[in-house]
Amino acid sequence: MIPLRLDAVAAATNGRLAGGADPAALVDAVVTDSRAAGPGSLFVAIDGEHHDGHDFAAAAITTGATAVLAGREVGAPAVVVQDSVAALGNLARHALEQLPQVTVIGITGSAGKTTTKDLLGGVLARAGATIAPVGSFNNEIGHPLTVLRADAGTRYLVLECSARGIGHIAHLCRIAPPHIGVVLNVGTAHVGVFGGQDAIAQAKGELVEALPHDGVAILNGDDPRVAAMAARTDARVVTVGATGTYRAEALTMTGGRASFRLETPGGSIPVQLSLYGEHMVGNVLAAAAVAVELGMALDDVAQALSAAVPVSRWRMEVTTRADGLTVINDAYNANPDSMSAALRALMELAGPRRTWAVLGLMGELGDGAAEAHSAVGRYAASLGVTEVLAVGEGAAEIAAGAARGGTRARTVPDTGAAVALLLGEATPGDVVLVKGSRVAGLESVAAALAEEVTG
Repeated sequence: MIPLRLDAVAAATNGRLAGGADPAALVDAVVTDSRAAGPGSLFVAIDGEHHDGHDFAAAAITTGATAVLAGREVGAPAVVVQDSVAALGNLARHALEQLPQVTVIGITGSAGKTTTKDLLGGVLARAGATIAPVGSFNNEIGHPLTVLRADAGTRYLVLECSARGIGHIAHLCRIAPPHIGVVLNVGTAHVGVFGGQDAIAQAKGELVEALPHDGVAILNGDDPRVAAMAARTDARVVTVGATGTYRAEALTMTGGRASFRLETPGGSIPVQLSLYGEHMVGNVLAAAAVAVELGMALDDVAQALSAAVPVSRWRMEVTTRADGLTVINDAYNANPDSMSAALRALMELAGPRRTWAVLGLMGELGDGAAEAHSAVGRYAASLGVTEVLAVGEGAAEIAAGAARGGTRARTVPDTGAAVALLLGEATPGDVVLVKGSRVAGLESVAAALAEEVTG
């Protein structure tokens, strides 16, 4: 972060100094967890669902924070604002305006945006100092916190943009106006919140609407709803996919990993991925398109993409135990599209080995939730998954669908029961996929199974 005087923070956030705050004191870091506060930091007190950050203001000051960005006076040095979350966004916008050399890249989509952000961060790091957060810092809090990490040496800022409603991405783009926007797909994630895929497309397209006329919109040409977003931007449009400007030719899968020739306007080059799953190819094409459009050499792009490994946790993390049992931990989140992709990756990786799909509920699917879960089970059966284990009452329809498709399927009440069953029945050489929405907490199942490696 670029250092800012406290009076500049107050001006940028339409706040006022209180509690004996020193106008000339410098802030060079922003945190939302009081335990992370240290000398020179600004602690943002957020009134959240489970905790009110204002209650931890004194603790943050005790550990060295310069001041608190707060919605009310807290008996400590503070910048008092009307809304601390909105003020955080305003502060990030102000800080970014002081860094005209930074190119902002925004990425959105119903699935794959975190992986694409990680890929692009690794590629662009070869061309210059790059900020790309680990994990999914993609909402009205995580987004500005990421922006505020940029400093005078930063060249590229890679941002993941999520939406839970119309206007959310537009808001994030006002905080950090993108020069390049990537839209990966319009799927069914959060369809119960949005009410339909057309509404999801409307929200995702806010990213390309925010691009300047000299910007670049990188769109998945294989997704009709994404391709249609070309009409919503004045920026130059570049497509990725089967018939796109950037595409994968001569694709082959070996042991669950893709190899192909990356075709670009400037030539072609072989790429051999270390990441698992054919669904990764679309993410790779999007990252390649951004990097090449920014002027990177094709050799450097291909080398970086071929060497890429998972960065953010619980996303296609593959661990093989000493006895040969393989665990695929893709438990960070789930929706019907990502479930299907993960199941295909399971089968690609496993080959002739016995396979387990340990699946939890998919959240926010609305009235279609029961059928969506059943369809996932039926799809697992159609692929030939050997064993389907549905974890938790909300996932029972997955097992029912798999059973209707002729696959052995069972339901267990919780993660503890899942671990017990797997430790008792999974055998050396099996391949186990673990996937569900965050509320399912299935990462603990993957961890317990993988820990048996040296146990």
